[in-house]
Parts: sequence; C-alpha cells; structure tokens
Amino acid sequence: MANLSTKIKLYANQEIDFSKDVILQDDSNGQGPYIKEWNLDIAKPTDAQLNAYEAQATTYENNEKIKATRKALYGAWDKQLEEIYDNGIDSWKARIAQIKADNPKENS
Repeated sequence: MANLSTKIKLYANQEIDFSKDVILQDDSNGQGPYIKEWNLDIAKPTDAQLNAYEAQATTYENNEKIKATRKALYGAWDKQLEEIYDNGIDSWKARIAQIKADNPKENS
C-alpha cells in the first residue's frame, strides 16, 4: 500500500512541504495517517480521490527504491570518471546498462 504522502504529492502535482503545506498525523490507533492540516490553495482531496492514486503511487515508490539502488551501484561520480579514464567509455556504458537491466523501473 502506498504512503499517504505520495498520494498527496501526486494529487497536488507539486512538491509538498509536510511540515507546513500539509500536516499528516497518525494517532497510533490502527487507522493509519490522515490529513490533520491542509494549507494548499487547491481543494483538500477526499479519501476516494487519494485512493484513486494507489496504483500510480505504488509504482512511483517502487521506482524511487530502484533509483536509489541504481545510484548506489553506479558509485560516486569521481569513481565513475576514473573508471571511464582507466577502462574506456564502452566498459562504463556496459556496466551501467547491466545495472539498469538488473534493476528495471516499473512502467507508469
């Protein structure tokens, strides 16, 4: 199940500051998080509107995890540049292509 914050980002179609734009709260009562405060200039979404973003939000979150995995496997830029200098661009491109193949993004 996708995070409420992700669904809100997709609904609003903008970056959200969850310390002032939208305040979420979880009362630890088994109901999960909810919107405590809505300070955006667009209408506050209903639960049904947010639930309509479930599949898209799940894909977004899964792809964010894949991007983080890829980034870690790519290594720091300076190391990548050394790799290109030492082994050539084709070797580097092959390694990057393999990382992408091993860690494919989901289609939106």
